[in-house]
Amino acid sequence: MTPLRTSPQRLAPDRPGGPRLNREDLVIVSVQGQIAHPVAGTAPYRIGHDGVPRVLPGTGGIVLNRRIGDLCVGLAGDHIEPGVSLHNNSREIVGPRDGPNTALMTYACVGNVAEVLSGRCRGQRGLVTGKHGGVNHVMVDFPTPVLEKLAIGDRIGIRSHGLGLRLLQYPKIEVLNCDPALLGRWGVLEQDGRLHVPVTHLVPARLMGSGLGKNTAWRGDYDIQLADRPSRERWKLTSLRFGDMVAIIGADVRRGPIFRESRVTIGVIVHGDSTVAGHGPGVTPLLTGPAACLRPLLRPNANLAEIFQVRRAVPPRPRRLLVERDARRPSCVPAEAPGPRLAFETALADDH
Repeated sequence: MTPLRTSPQRLAPDRPGGPRLNREDLVIVSVQGQIAHPVAGTAPYRIGHDGVPRVLPGTGGIVLNRRIGDLCVGLAGDHIEPGVSLHNNSREIVGPRDGPNTALMTYACVGNVAEVLSGRCRGQRGLVTGKHGGVNHVMVDFPTPVLEKLAIGDRIGIRSHGLGLRLLQYPKIEVLNCDPALLGRWGVLEQDGRLHVPVTHLVPARLMGSGLGKNTAWRGDYDIQLADRPSRERWKLTSLRFGDMVAIIGADVRRGPIFRESRVTIGVIVHGDSTVAGHGPGVTPLLTGPAACLRPLLRPNANLAEIFQVRRAVPPRPRRLLVERDARRPSCVPAEAPGPRLAFETALADDH
């Protein structure tokens, strides 16, 4: 799909800079979680798709030197979650034992306001930037001085606002995981009955990996595979940043992510690259609809950091993957073992 490059007229706004929404129907609910400690597996190693075992930081915790607007490819890390990662560890006597965290994952929307409720940074505010399925974390961005003072276990409250959100003029386009404030600031445009949404990159649906087969589009993400060099170079995917808006061409996530050539899904990059086969930068879906009415519009500043004026995003530039930067290390290829000999083999048979 070729993105629109003309100058369409802006939508008649529900508020300055945004489309008409069913804002008056929405319900705002307070939810919360605790800053999650990183969790490690039994073995420290992650085996890359190049066959090399590596010991790397992963999900959870407080990432002090990576925020929305920073490059997310080529890091010495695996599934890095920028800012802070939240998990609700509470237990309820009704419903499933992980019900509170499942609710946090469902209710939190990208663009929601988050506030520190305990610890040295009580009262400081941040921005919800995405959800990471599997590990089931909600990510929140705070200014760096706040990140440096936060502690594991600090409680963070979120004003959940966005569940049930609809675009009144575009009923065929579904909205997921999205605060109304994001749609108001995004710079969405319309022309000839089509919605044109700013994105930094186009991603063919055939490159999508981990997360396929799950119906968690409202509670997580799915990953862009970068292992194929020609594909990642053609689509300039090594310049991805945390918080970039991207369009997945040929993807339908309404009932879980699937390939459907006639549809487009637009989402936000929520976690960093991975060396593990089938994994890569994660995308939390925000909009999904027919390609006939949902069109990507290439804009280099379509990043959460710029949209919410949190900070200046670093200029997008290609970076080598960790597996390329680490190419001097030999892969773990087992030596060939001799084939088995059959019991009825004889010297006479060997002579023939």
